[in-house]
Amino acid sequence: MDIQNKAPYEKVNIAPFSYAVSLIGGKWKMDILFWLWKCEVMRYSEIKKALGNVTHKMLSDRLKELERDELVIRREYPQVPPKVEYYLSEKGLSLMPILQAICKWGHENSEDGTDKCQDVMTL
Repeated sequence: MDIQNKAPYEKVNIAPFSYAVSLIGGKWKMDILFWLWKCEVMRYSEIKKALGNVTHKMLSDRLKELERDELVIRREYPQVPPKVEYYLSEKGLSLMPILQAICKWGHENSEDGTDKCQDVMTL
């Protein structure tokens, strides 16, 4: 069967889209990326406070996934008490124009007019 006889969904290579969504999809991942973008470097407790209603297990799991996917870097300092910081990797930073576009869209289409992205959109 040649490409002209294929249905539109059979002609499209969805692999790159699926890959991107697999990295940023899921509860809390985009929120974590947003706050790390806005604050640059954050400790675990700061991320948890910024997110609000997230459980420790959920946050810990999402941070591990983002680290495994090389979007976030975890820096642990050898001291007592332990100090751990998180920040965006180069790969994570490369997603920020997309996140900025989502923030802009949200600002333009939100009914209440609030915009957490306002400060970040000028970066």
